Amino acid sequence: MSTKKTSDTSKVAFFSTQPYDKVFFEKYNIDFGYKLDFFDTQLNEKTAKLIQNTDVVCVFVNDVVNEAVIKKLAKKEIKIIALRCAGFNNVDLEAAKKFGIKVCRVPAYSPEAVAEHAIAMILTLNRKTHKAYNRVREQNFSLNGLLGFDLHGKTIGIIGTGNIGKAFAKIVKGFGCKVLAFDIITDAEMTKDGVTFVSLETIFKESEIISLHCPLNEHTEHIIDKKSIALMKDRVMIINTSRGALIETASVIEGLKKGKIGYLGIDVYEQEEKLFFRDLSADIIQDDAIQRLMSFPNVLVTAHQAFFTDEALKQIALVTLGNIQVLLENKEIENKAAQLV
Repeated sequence: MSTKKTSDTSKVAFFSTQPYDKVFFEKYNIDFGYKLDFFDTQLNEKTAKLIQNTDVVCVFVNDVVNEAVIKKLAKKEIKIIALRCAGFNNVDLEAAKKFGIKVCRVPAYSPEAVAEHAIAMILTLNRKTHKAYNRVREQNFSLNGLLGFDLHGKTIGIIGTGNIGKAFAKIVKGFGCKVLAFDIITDAEMTKDGVTFVSLETIFKESEIISLHCPLNEHTEHIIDKKSIALMKDRVMIINTSRGALIETASVIEGLKKGKIGYLGIDVYEQEEKLFFRDLSADIIQDDAIQRLMSFPNVLVTAHQAFFTDEALKQIALVTLGNIQVLLENKEIENKAAQLV
């Protein structure tokens, strides 16, 4: 994608901005020349008023971009909604079409970043390295309670075989695991590499570890619920680095309490917009479900950091700015998956 400096002074307003967003976008904007406005607040109906004389709004996973917000953006003559992420379930695409606003995203940004974080969660939960680290720092060198298992030879089920699921499969194959996968499309390259595509029910019944890498839509919302958990092996490990609402939290808590779920690793949470990307260390968290989850010794929660690598943030900045450039020039983005409206 071209990084030729633009001739105009189009303004881009960023919402849900973190310090690292500003660092990376300012660094790579040198080749584009946009005026950048950064707001640390979430985009919603109330905060849309912050937008002044702006051409583009750049949003992240927990910004609210429903029809009411899009209507306000249209009144402010916003031309483009640019997502600096792959997921777009928080954007009303039909409303964007209705009001003539283009929508783009970053369909792939170092899929290895997310896949490797899923592996890190598996290894941490299994070998309890987080507990061993704290224990040794207190001069406790006992191994009691740190027993793990070999990943080699275990059956791992992957739900969703896009770029991230494919990268994850390659890594676990390297561990010597048997890899099962489910997707609406069978990937011939993965089949050639030894991945077996099976039904969703087979994934639930046969996998010792299940890793979620599918998008969130009407077919996948709460794909992990009471019924699917009942099909799973006892002491199953579930990993979610995709979208929070793939898991029905209440059902997973019940599964943990009964011992059906042996390990849970989540980098996303269905109510995360009220929590993640904020320092709440001095606050009383009102979300009882996340507090209950964090009380289990066999649950690992990270705050949507799977994407958080230098390589991924560079790609996010370059692709987002490149998408904006192409759309402002009234052209079509080459990567069809990047342009949603």
